Amino acid sequence: MDILRSLFGSTLPTPPASTPPNPADRYRPGPPPAPVSPRVLAIVHNPLIPAKGNGNAQKVFGWQDPDVLAKGYIDELRAASHGYLNYAITERLEVDAFPLKKDGYRYTPDAFLQAWKARQFHQPDAVDYLELVREFKMIEKVDVGKIDEVWLLGFPYCGYYESIMAGPGAFFCNAPPLEGTQHASRRFVIMGFNYERGVGEMLEDMGHRVESMMRKVYAGRQGDDNLWERFIRYEKKNPGQAECGNVHFAPNSVKDYDWGNPTPVFSRADTWLKFPDLDGPGRTMTCADWGGGDIRKHHVWWLERLPHVGGEIDGISCNWWEFAADPNRVRQD
Repeated sequence: MDILRSLFGSTLPTPPASTPPNPADRYRPGPPPAPVSPRVLAIVHNPLIPAKGNGNAQKVFGWQDPDVLAKGYIDELRAASHGYLNYAITERLEVDAFPLKKDGYRYTPDAFLQAWKARQFHQPDAVDYLELVREFKMIEKVDVGKIDEVWLLGFPYCGYYESIMAGPGAFFCNAPPLEGTQHASRRFVIMGFNYERGVGEMLEDMGHRVESMMRKVYAGRQGDDNLWERFIRYEKKNPGQAECGNVHFAPNSVKDYDWGNPTPVFSRADTWLKFPDLDGPGRTMTCADWGGGDIRKHHVWWLERLPHVGGEIDGISCNWWEFAADPNRVRQD
């Protein structure tokens, strides 16, 4: 094999390493997961631009329709979660204003037009999350059960994180926990979406949210007992043991966002569709299996393989979507 690799380079997949223990041996069955419908407060920042005929920013700059994006995101997550996650936007607010920055700065329409033309934007870019929490009464709505999470839909340089967690015991969710919100009755996630981009980027935000949740769920578990670390193995980091990879790295990726790498790789990614039985043989795969480099297709492919059945292994639910959907399901040790 070494001689063949010297002749043909990296086109041959790494021979499979020994098969890890099958988690099905430790599986405690349970009823199928009941679908959930988290309630969403959607806040669309879309200010009017007087200098451009008083059109709103989305139309003036030719950006995508945030409602179309939101529907695409909801539909993709419903399908990828095998019918489990069914988001419902129960309140939608369209805001004729630029969000306040953490240092107190707020764009005017003319100032943003000038910044966009020069491609020189105010720094620091970060939004004032606590002001958003107060302005839109997020905690009050969470406390009375009106909403379960918040989606911020805005334009470039709104200053949103892809996601951030608020509430008591909040932990890292692709951003540090939002201090000053501990008085909420429960934890909740604030997603940040850019409607200049597409559904693929929205799914990437969810993918990183999943990564944050599952790292917390499996914190302290070592080796093959850490099924999350096994799920995200990829060839460069774990030669011969590639499984599904992570949000940035497909099974054969050699760098971030390398979803279009055509190099063949041996992977057990498809065995995760039959979780908890991971004794499948694996096979040689290429980027054609996860969309040929398309961000949306790759992320759907990856999300589809998250375990999504009832029961538990070592006290951890075999439906990882319940952690992705609700941070309150993640135990705090």
